[in-house]
Amino acid sequence: MTNSQAAPGIVGPFAGLDVPWLLRMRAGSRRNHPFLIWAPFEGLARSWSYGEFHERVGALSAGLVKRGVKPGEYVLIHLDNCIEAVLAWFACVELGAIAVTTNTRSAAAEMEYFAGHCGAVAAITQPAYAELISANCRGLRWIAVISHDAGSTPAQGAPRGDSFESLLADSADRPRRAADPFAPCSVQYTSGTTSRPKAVLWTHANALWGAKINAAHEDLHASDVHQTYLPLFHTNALAYSMLATLWVGASCVIQPRFSASRFWSVALEHNCTWTSTIPFCMKALLEHEIPKSHKFRLWGTAVSEPPPFAAFGVKTIGWWGMTETITHGIVGEVDQPNIPMSIGRAAPEYQIRIVEDDGTPTDVGGTGNLLIKGIPGLSLFSEYLHNEKATRESFDEHGYFITGDRVTLLENGFIKFGDRTKDMLKVGGENVAASEIEQVIAVLPGVREAAVVAKKHAMLDEVPVVFIIPQAGIKGAPADLHDTVMAACRTSLADFKVPREIHIVDDMPRSTLEKVAKAELRKMLG
Repeated sequence: MTNSQAAPGIVGPFAGLDVPWLLRMRAGSRRNHPFLIWAPFEGLARSWSYGEFHERVGALSAGLVKRGVKPGEYVLIHLDNCIEAVLAWFACVELGAIAVTTNTRSAAAEMEYFAGHCGAVAAITQPAYAELISANCRGLRWIAVISHDAGSTPAQGAPRGDSFESLLADSADRPRRAADPFAPCSVQYTSGTTSRPKAVLWTHANALWGAKINAAHEDLHASDVHQTYLPLFHTNALAYSMLATLWVGASCVIQPRFSASRFWSVALEHNCTWTSTIPFCMKALLEHEIPKSHKFRLWGTAVSEPPPFAAFGVKTIGWWGMTETITHGIVGEVDQPNIPMSIGRAAPEYQIRIVEDDGTPTDVGGTGNLLIKGIPGLSLFSEYLHNEKATRESFDEHGYFITGDRVTLLENGFIKFGDRTKDMLKVGGENVAASEIEQVIAVLPGVREAAVVAKKHAMLDEVPVVFIIPQAGIKGAPADLHDTVMAACRTSLADFKVPREIHIVDDMPRSTLEKVAKAELRKMLG
């Protein structure tokens, strides 16, 4: 199969279907059932039925067409969690445009790159980010701004750009086009091992795959209520939560972001039964009283049955996935016991290999490189946008996607996460490439060499720390160099990528070919 079509005679699972079909079908079969429930931190919750949401998507899609957005064009959606973020995503893909969801913690230089790289023609954002988008995404035809910042009223006057409401037209004029499951659907920028984030392109079939398979892995049903607070611009909330909810016709409660103090009150108010979470959130929830009357039956997170979190009294399945895999390539068992702290077993929809560096299979008990095989454009991403070389090099000679992760093979097919590619960090659920930080620092005056490594952190799992060898002659001014580096990082990088510590050193430990021995640097951090 190519990225654009199935081979002759092969009928795919989504033949003749696309994302607009899924929403339209659910609007017919579950018209009055709540689909999305917006639970802001200020004010009352607001429920959107499947029928009501479908109508509003039609109005926005028709309005985007009137504003000149054409099939095949890219639209930036730079929004914190809110109903408008989901509306914008569905409206873009309904008319055949590609929805580009970007991390709202991105810095100016990152937004400039995202907009320029994909060739975005328009942007939908919120008051807090309107100036950032206007000043740095210069190729846009227009910018539309919603009326609030994730439920909070903006502090001051009207921001730059058109109002989001001005985009709405008559849903009767919503665009109609032939369904093509392998047409481009959406893009997410994800940190890789290169200095620039890669643009992961999904097809409509990818999105439908995520909806269907995530729902199956999570044992979601029409009666479930999925509490969602992780960012909708990422695969987790977008596909694991929202699209999976849509597939089964359930309800999805959307919060602006995670809040430990508001988690349980929202869960109780809406009778939430499911949540996709991360260890950071679970650690924070342990500091609050756990109500005995909650209705949760399952949680999904990085590992199965983590002993410290048994206090919640909820079965917790582990999983592993990437933006490139759309769903979980490895997932815990819903109906059977899991090995605590494992990420589960290989998902039946994929082929998983765990191999040594020389390609030989890793033995039980050993830690090896994780490879995954699927069908590009269906069960794996379509491609890295405008980067054929990166797409090609991300697969081995047998067609397996090279994840860059290392895992430990346990008994009976269970798998435990081992370690990450040396130059990748996991900061509070966000992937961060060390090289991206290093390239900002390396060009600064007074810096001879920079190396970024991960330091363990109680809440965020890891944070970036940088070691710097200064150029000769500036040893007397380490404070100035420290301030210069921090200022440059804050200007060029999202806040979670900014180093937490800077160590000025005379030299660094070396491995073969004079490469910095980062394992030794990590040991120096204790």
